[in-house]
Amino acid sequence: MKTAVITGASRGIGFQTAKLLANKEVQVIAVARSKKPLQELEQTNAKMITAIPTDLTDEEAVANLISQVTQNYEGIDILINNAGALVNKPFAELTLDDWRSQIESNLISAVHITRQLLNCFNDNAHIVNISSMGGYQGSSKFPGLAAYSVSKGALSILSECLSVELSNQSISVNTLCLGAVQTDMLEEAFPGFEAPVSASEMGQYISEFALTGHSFYNGKILPVAMADPD
Repeated sequence: MKTAVITGASRGIGFQTAKLLANKEVQVIAVARSKKPLQELEQTNAKMITAIPTDLTDEEAVANLISQVTQNYEGIDILINNAGALVNKPFAELTLDDWRSQIESNLISAVHITRQLLNCFNDNAHIVNISSMGGYQGSSKFPGLAAYSVSKGALSILSECLSVELSNQSISVNTLCLGAVQTDMLEEAFPGFEAPVSASEMGQYISEFALTGHSFYNGKILPVAMADPD
């Protein structure tokens, strides 16, 4: 039986991906800061899902998470770095704190948990970093998303670097750059916008990719969108 760690699992894409992997008989360790939504996720399939509320920017909290993983599981087969945040603000109005917050949420959190889990991965493990079309080179860019897009672009490059460094550990690393998906985060940033893909539909794709994508890809930055946003 495979074991997966999913960050940002308390809502949206992460929530749906966790449920779908659990339905595929994957043990899911669901991670997010929000305790109550995680508990609700766990209750959908208590046999297969374990909720561990964790602030990924807190070193002590992540150390506690890693301790629970090493004590209770025989290695990790899948890590989905899905946690993130979105600030929609014109470049001229972005403060350094905004930039630091976006980089911390969208890049450093993934760096931290991935590094801490390095000794926990099983052979043929797959790390899937969830980026955005905003962080995909050559795609259309939107006003107000400079900090978000830059931080997600950095996550994509991290995947390329790790795929080389971790190849001797039989670990594959890929990035999925998602187009617009109907989530609470999207609604908060762009009220009234209707995305062409639901969180459940994207969760289905990500769950399948996490299980099988590394048979075909490693170190790839893959766009997952109906079209280039415009």
